[in-house]
Amino acid sequence: MSVHLNDLERHHDHAVVRCRSKEWNMTQIAWIGLGRMGLPMASHLKAAGHDVLGIENYAAAAERARAAGFAVSETLEAANGAEVIFSMLPTAADVRSVYLGADGLFASLRPGTIVVDSSTIDVATARLLAEDAAAHQLRFLDAPVSGGVKGAEAATLTFMVGGDKDTLEAVMPILEPMSGRVISAGGAGTGQAAKIVNNMIMGVSTAATCEGILLAQRIGLDPSVFFEIATTSTCDSWVIRTLFPAPGIVATAPSSDGYAAGFMTKLMVKDLALAVEAAKQTATPATVTETALAAYADAMNNGFGELDCTSLYLSMSEIADEMARTADSQASA
Repeated sequence: MSVHLNDLERHHDHAVVRCRSKEWNMTQIAWIGLGRMGLPMASHLKAAGHDVLGIENYAAAAERARAAGFAVSETLEAANGAEVIFSMLPTAADVRSVYLGADGLFASLRPGTIVVDSSTIDVATARLLAEDAAAHQLRFLDAPVSGGVKGAEAATLTFMVGGDKDTLEAVMPILEPMSGRVISAGGAGTGQAAKIVNNMIMGVSTAATCEGILLAQRIGLDPSVFFEIATTSTCDSWVIRTLFPAPGIVATAPSSDGYAAGFMTKLMVKDLALAVEAAKQTATPATVTETALAAYADAMNNGFGELDCTSLYLSMSEIADEMARTADSQASA
């Protein structure tokens, strides 16, 4: 694989890396996992002129990828021969099954192949993957992303990358068409560490916002008026401005589109569970995160799992209505 890096910027040891070069050779890429995130990300690489083979065993996702012009295989063996492999998969178990063991890809890929996993998984698995890749003379990066489906579609994702900086430099021209920013977080596993903490803070903030906006309404505030107040006050945040949970206030928010998932509630449950587990492993208090996780889990179990995580607001509304009915019933008894 030949790359041309004519404008690589670094700031401090943990780099914010930007590649502005538009000159690179076509690369043979295999992309494993063509779901809501993987397909638009892979599409940007295809549009940039790379030869991208999709690997997807979920029939509906494979059909959508073929409709978008991709050649798609259902077998992992199809990735052999690729210069760079990306994966975007739901769970750590999925990632381990793809790469590890006698039947995993690491055992069959040619030495020097670059593997970039952009799934959101636990740090221990990311480090295990890096160790096993090195044992097979492969180059591995854990590179989860932030920005959701909209960021994937708009090519504005932030990549948080753990692993060797030389490997990151080599793959930068391929990350660039998908990203708004690429940040080297440090050694193996640090990309996943950054993603876990990022989603922990975002998830707790979103839960507090849903609860706060619901309370604002129930004590008589117009949500549109409170939005104007909040965005010029101390509680202002990216969540309020971008994901405002009451519908009809922020036109581009999931709540104004029937809570169509930018980031599904069930994925928030998975990611906060990763954060809680990491906290347990490091003896770090996580009581606020545990409370938020329980709220999202309730929402998921009550039918909101496939909707955007801000549908927690709807789940909380249902709970509040039930509490009000119970109070009314007790008062009239």
